[in-house]
Amino acid sequence: MAKRKLSLRSRIFLYMIMLVVMASVLIAGVTIYQYSEQSQDYHRMRLERKESQLISSINYVLKETTWEVKTENLPMIFKDKIYEIANIHNVNFNLYDLEGGLIKMSKPNFEKNDIETCLSADVLNQINRSVSKRFVERINQLGGDYRSSYIMFTDNSAKPLGVLNVPYFDDDSLNYGELREFLIRLSYAYIIMILVAIAFAYFVSKYITKSLQTIRDKMNETRLEKRNQKIELVGASLEVSALVESYNSMIDELEESAKKLATSEREQAWREMAKQVAHEIKNPLTPMRLSVQSFQHKFDSKDPEIYKKVDEYTKTLIQQIDTMSSIASAFSNFAKMPAQKLEFLNVVEVVDLALDIFPESDIEFRPKVTKITAKFDRAQLIRIITNLVKNAIQSIPDDRAPQISVFIHSNHSDVIIEVKDNGSGINETIEDKIFEPKFTTKTSGMGLGLPMIKNIIETYNGSIKFSSVKDEGSQFTVRFPKHSTDAI
Repeated sequence: MAKRKLSLRSRIFLYMIMLVVMASVLIAGVTIYQYSEQSQDYHRMRLERKESQLISSINYVLKETTWEVKTENLPMIFKDKIYEIANIHNVNFNLYDLEGGLIKMSKPNFEKNDIETCLSADVLNQINRSVSKRFVERINQLGGDYRSSYIMFTDNSAKPLGVLNVPYFDDDSLNYGELREFLIRLSYAYIIMILVAIAFAYFVSKYITKSLQTIRDKMNETRLEKRNQKIELVGASLEVSALVESYNSMIDELEESAKKLATSEREQAWREMAKQVAHEIKNPLTPMRLSVQSFQHKFDSKDPEIYKKVDEYTKTLIQQIDTMSSIASAFSNFAKMPAQKLEFLNVVEVVDLALDIFPESDIEFRPKVTKITAKFDRAQLIRIITNLVKNAIQSIPDDRAPQISVFIHSNHSDVIIEVKDNGSGINETIEDKIFEPKFTTKTSGMGLGLPMIKNIIETYNGSIKFSSVKDEGSQFTVRFPKHSTDAI
């Protein structure tokens, strides 16, 4: 089932709607992406500010302490100061030694399992490999991003003392609520835009295709055999005006072509008829010439049966001449090939008569009976046999002796004639083309013989078939009813 194509108007309408929808989706996508990026930047900068404030406070405590500034004394240095720093900056944090062991935490009511008592080796390696001696671990937890920042702090002489850990939770619930409200308002605007776009697309597509509809209607009415009207449009666009001008020019050329075509068709009809008649007349001439040469070579005036042979030979030539004469008469009347003259005839006798014009050494005629009566046109039957035998002879290579056999038999309703040769055979690639008009494998000829006899046979409700073996030969089988009442 063929797929139904959309009209230009429908395509313009759909494309405009799709454009608006795609623009809406794109804007919404960019909005969400931009929010996400801004949110990530906000939390990153906020964490960095907290780290900077805590480092400043830690450095201040280390500067003011009376304890010797070293890792072992950090629990005593920040015994109470860690809570003051946490309250000042409103942030909880933890202190670890250089081996990753927990030293102090700012929230005393933490249970032991709430925080890591010892940093993993991976975290320590990440800190040491970093140029800034800082590492941020991100974990998706509780519906949001949980960040844990680790940064190494030093004494006044830049000697590493420990690791500062700042837990940070990205709480975007408020921002997500605002984003959701914004998207809802934006969707209302998109709905209005789509409705406006639908109405706009409808009128624009209608306007664009109106002129094209007029052109299409005119083109549908265009006929080669009649005088066509030109298109006149007022206020059309440049593109449509150019199309109209091309159509009007085509109309002028079409009228001129119609005149030339009429003349060409008449000339072609005459040429085709001349080719067909020439083929029909030429077809029996070659075997007739061979028959004359053979008779001349074998003529013996002292032969006691010479008068009988001359009489048979004369009848054969007269039969072929009558056939060619009927073709020429039909051509002179510019009608059709000779009208059928149906008569009851002995098919065996007629076939034998048609074969007399060919050399006896090339053909073997094997009738199973001496008489088969059928209602047929004598001249057309001779034409069928002559064409088949001639084609059989022409199919035999020059280096091979001709062996052509003609068989004739019948059943209760049909007459069967078989012509078998030992020629080159018919190539499989062209088997379905040999009955097509003008198709031929010969270097000369018009390719009308087999199509012509097929047409004659089918006129009598008969059939012609063939079988072929490459390099071994072919066999054509003709079958037609004994009493054809439908032939005309």
